[in-house]
Amino acid sequence: EDRGVSLELNGQVGRVEGDREMLRRALSNLIANAVRYTQRDQSVDVRLSRNQRWVTIEVCNPGIGIPSEHLPHLFDRFYRVDPSRQRRGEGAGLGLAIVKSIIEAHAGKVSVTSTSGVTCFSVDLPVGHIL
Repeated sequence: EDRGVSLELNGQVGRVEGDREMLRRALSNLIANAVRYTQRDQSVDVRLSRNQRWVTIEVCNPGIGIPSEHLPHLFDRFYRVDPSRQRRGEGAGLGLAIVKSIIEAHAGKVSVTSTSGVTCFSVDLPVGHIL
């Protein structure tokens, strides 16, 4: 379905080290989720940055946001914020748990914030695993 959602990529930090396919899977999952929950004709922002210790990838999208009581559970297996909104053919609530597992296997961390109608997932990888 073409909903006019665009992807904005900002920043550049180098090349990938680690399990390329697994890292690709994790980031693809975050981007696909952001696109899925972004309203028509809006954009998903992917920001890349680096400091001395971490490479950070942020995937942010406008939308209805996620209530704060759900944020601590988003990376739990099978967790869904609102199962009644699940459309036929959508996943079973494993995607974010898989993302967390992949990122932690690369000595990284993943977190989420959701305020003022914008949800951001942030992935931090040690500089040894740079993108």
